[in-house]
Amino acid sequence: MSIPNPLLNDSILAETRRQFFGRGARGLGTLALASLLPRAHAAATTGGLPGMPHFAPKAKRAIYLHMVGAPPQIDLFDHKPGMKDWFDKDLPESVRRGQRLTTMTSGQSRFPIAPSVFKFAQHGQSGTWMSELLPWTSKMVDRMAVIRTMHTEAINHEPAITFIQTGQQVAGRPCIGSWISYGLGSENQNLPAFVVLNASHTHPKAGVQAISAKLWSSGFLSAKFAGVALRPGSDPVLYLRNPDGVPAEMRRTMLDALGEMNHLQHEKTFDPETRARMAQYEMAFRMQSSVPELTDLAKEPESVMKLYGDEARKGGTFAHSCLMARRLVECGVRFVQVYQRGWDVHKDLPEVLPAMCKDVDQACYGLLTDLAARGMLDDTLVIWGGEFGRTIYSQGKLTATDYGRDHHPRCFSIWAAGGGIKGGVVHGQTDEFSYNIVRDPVHVRDLQATLMHCFGIDHERFAHRFQGLEARLTGVEPARAVKAILA
Repeated sequence: MSIPNPLLNDSILAETRRQFFGRGARGLGTLALASLLPRAHAAATTGGLPGMPHFAPKAKRAIYLHMVGAPPQIDLFDHKPGMKDWFDKDLPESVRRGQRLTTMTSGQSRFPIAPSVFKFAQHGQSGTWMSELLPWTSKMVDRMAVIRTMHTEAINHEPAITFIQTGQQVAGRPCIGSWISYGLGSENQNLPAFVVLNASHTHPKAGVQAISAKLWSSGFLSAKFAGVALRPGSDPVLYLRNPDGVPAEMRRTMLDALGEMNHLQHEKTFDPETRARMAQYEMAFRMQSSVPELTDLAKEPESVMKLYGDEARKGGTFAHSCLMARRLVECGVRFVQVYQRGWDVHKDLPEVLPAMCKDVDQACYGLLTDLAARGMLDDTLVIWGGEFGRTIYSQGKLTATDYGRDHHPRCFSIWAAGGGIKGGVVHGQTDEFSYNIVRDPVHVRDLQATLMHCFGIDHERFAHRFQGLEARLTGVEPARAVKAILA
């Protein structure tokens, strides 16, 4: 006999078999359950899944530096000296192979080659080629692995950023930081496991792409695994401070009362999000004291401030964000995501790109050097890169001193260091036009699998059941950890 819809109770329909028997046992086990709740709550606060990690990890924490807008690999990492002789000549159709174009260049009558105007040199014992725009980063090449053969299917920023951060081009899935905090939990009870910082840029002509909180969303995972964005200034987390006239004691009393009501609600519905909400309230209360202390740089020695550069003293800059990232992971935050917008160099590249590089160059050096000095680099994974690459041909007008570059998903460069990464490695090779991959391709899913491998996670065994499917960060298509860059 069917039950009319108005009488259906959604929470009862959502009950699992375990919850059903739990409800039946409440008459006999209320006192026992009450005695277990504190311990259950403590375990949930620590987090992490049983059996995780799958094997001994090299990384305990990660700092992901995402350059939103896509840095041009040809001007920074992928040296192509032979292109000097191709200036203003058309890209051969045998190279382009009918590649899909963006609307920015699809209307061009020709695709003139734009060699980089910047000089390259070899650095370190590894002899890694680096652009003159990255003099500080060049000092770290023997700590880094440079991957020159990253590639993706997405050709526009929104789906490309979403893809590399969540494993899907369509928004709504958990991002990397959420997956890691879900699987491994937190090492700090007073701060979130996953924190997001948005860094500013300095050049007024920089091409800025919009980003939003969906990039640090927990998707179908519990809301407690979402990233918490920290802002510069005296109010780092919105709505964290008590309103004027509300002392901490009153807030504590209110949270205790709210917690009792949430416990009653959880007893009725067994909704895990109720427990997550309770944990978030408690975390916010603890953060009221931990965040101000964390964001106060007054106790940082002058030597450290000089290491990151003068911009580290200015809240919201990339240098300040890198210093904050070090402080966060030092305090036990599992995953720190730093975004910097401004890398969308469709035009004025010779003018804009040096300023963007100056924003990040010394700060990246300072971050790796600081982590190493504190004995943390070996178990802190650091990744730097964008969502796709840039074309060798010019978008719009080409002159000897000015050009722009369009989106290019077929190959781009990133670097990684620390936390299980082998230093002094250059992985993969592109053709003479930095247009197609010749050897050792690395898909964005492979990067995700490599990141999880550093954390001791087998990406094929790490899944969450959602809508009847075993959902994974790397999806259902083949992906593998890039062993050639692993220490």
